Amino acid sequence: MFKGSFVALITPFRRDGKIDEKAFQSFVDWQIREGTDALVPVGTTGESPTLSHAEHKRVVELCIEAAKGRRPVIAGAGSNSTDEAIELTKHAKKAGADAVLSVTPYYNKPTQDGMYAHFKAIAECADIPVIIYNIPPRSVVDMTVQTMARLAKIKNIVGVKDSTADLARPTRTKLACGDKFSMLSGEDGTALAFLASGGHGCISVTGNVAPKLCAEMHKAWAKGDIKTAQRINETLMPLHEALFCETSPAPVKYAANLLGLCEDAVRLPMVAASENARQRVREAMSGVGLLNEGARQRKAG
Repeated sequence: MFKGSFVALITPFRRDGKIDEKAFQSFVDWQIREGTDALVPVGTTGESPTLSHAEHKRVVELCIEAAKGRRPVIAGAGSNSTDEAIELTKHAKKAGADAVLSVTPYYNKPTQDGMYAHFKAIAECADIPVIIYNIPPRSVVDMTVQTMARLAKIKNIVGVKDSTADLARPTRTKLACGDKFSMLSGEDGTALAFLASGGHGCISVTGNVAPKLCAEMHKAWAKGDIKTAQRINETLMPLHEALFCETSPAPVKYAANLLGLCEDAVRLPMVAASENARQRVREAMSGVGLLNEGARQRKAG
């Protein structure tokens, strides 16, 4: 079962618009050293919509290479085209990923039967665990618990990244899909409440810049240290909010830039965080103590 603190990795770009491979692999190594439990490249936070297929595959390969088996790699492999999703899933398997994250088809708005057929075809194309990514705000469609329960009967469909913000959903999903079905939150602000409702972990945006704190919160929860988990959650909440004050990943890329991890460049139609957003991010990171920590890390490096 997949559980703990996962990070939806940003994809660093150079100022010329190309992927910064060196910065990305250094970032992966830093994530592991900070305690992140699993790595999730080329999801929404990794700007997968504006990566070419060749770039997408390259980022997956770079992540697996840098991880060196130290942490599981769950490769983003979704598409609103079933054929494209199958292609990316087969590549992830061949490259050595431990699982794939596959989003509900966006824009073309399939029915529940259409989503079932889509994910069944993906699961059958390669012998690799599949985690369904249910994110109605971006995909428009919402996979029902009943459809997910049908899919959970397929051997290698093993879990869900739930970005519905419905805190009744994990309990309903557990009852429908069973105890072995991994339930991962896709929303930092409600991650702890998601755990309390039966969830197993979180695929985090905030973890890009506060991996140690995110990991410590999950470890505290797993140990039954509820007070520590609550304290960390309260500490991180202003940062969660700041990182989504504008469309992600522009704010979190700016936050990573403040830590000296990469440039804050994004690809059109995304634009860099506004000055107002930058101020909110700086204030939140200062409040958590991350800017001072980042300065120490850069000096030590």
